[in-house]
Amino acid sequence: MGSVRARPALLRALGAAAPPEEVTVCGRTFRRGEIMKHDSWAATALYEDEAGTRITCKFNRQQPIFFIPMAWLGRWLAARESWFLRELADIETVPGDLGPVRAGGRVLPHAIARVFIAGAPLMKFQRVGDDFFPELLATLTTLHERSLAYVDMNKKENVVVGTDGRPYLLDYQISFRPPRGRLGRSWLIRALHRQLAASDLLHFIKHVGDCRPDQFGTRAIGLPPEPPVLLRLHRRAMKPLRAARRRLLVALGVRSGAGHAETELEPEDAVRRRLRRE
Repeated sequence: MGSVRARPALLRALGAAAPPEEVTVCGRTFRRGEIMKHDSWAATALYEDEAGTRITCKFNRQQPIFFIPMAWLGRWLAARESWFLRELADIETVPGDLGPVRAGGRVLPHAIARVFIAGAPLMKFQRVGDDFFPELLATLTTLHERSLAYVDMNKKENVVVGTDGRPYLLDYQISFRPPRGRLGRSWLIRALHRQLAASDLLHFIKHVGDCRPDQFGTRAIGLPPEPPVLLRLHRRAMKPLRAARRRLLVALGVRSGAGHAETELEPEDAVRRRLRRE
């Protein structure tokens, strides 16, 4: 893979800092192990206590953008993701929230701790068991029945193939929840939820097609032949934004070539696993 470079502090959630070497969760002390990812939005690390119990901690954005404070964003992202983990605590394939994260004697409001899931991110063309995608579909269906939507289903790395062969759905940073009150019950929010839920299912079908094309189909789960309007608009908007981000990281010397993450320090765990396979 050659030499690697970290992003500049501006493009890292914690700036030049790393996740704390030691945290306290549920009254127990955990030491930091591997840093799984550190990008513009969050740093995620594995922690372990003396008994060998492992947990995952995620530290959301704290680094200002020039003179604009961003600590508020980190607190907001942590609070809403923690809400999702608690709301879905009855689903076995959603990792449980472990409560406040403390470091240096104080609570870190921008951090969340969750149960560690032993396994590896779902990879393209990976063969999984017969029950894997039916169980993942059941998880998505439960979200949708509760007027929620996952939203980030396009990323295979958000689905972990557990060592038990089950699908675990991680990372609810941008997931959808309706606002409280009358607005949350309005036709506009209901229409938005239908669009997002349909997008979840279309991305799900894509993963099935890559890994188990013998299972399911758009008709089998009642999807329309055309992608939802919201998904088409998102694709149109995000494509140039992703290209611009890659060009910026190449210009900064963090990435090389086409701008993929192979030369970046602390990219997502899924990227590192793919490179080891290559």
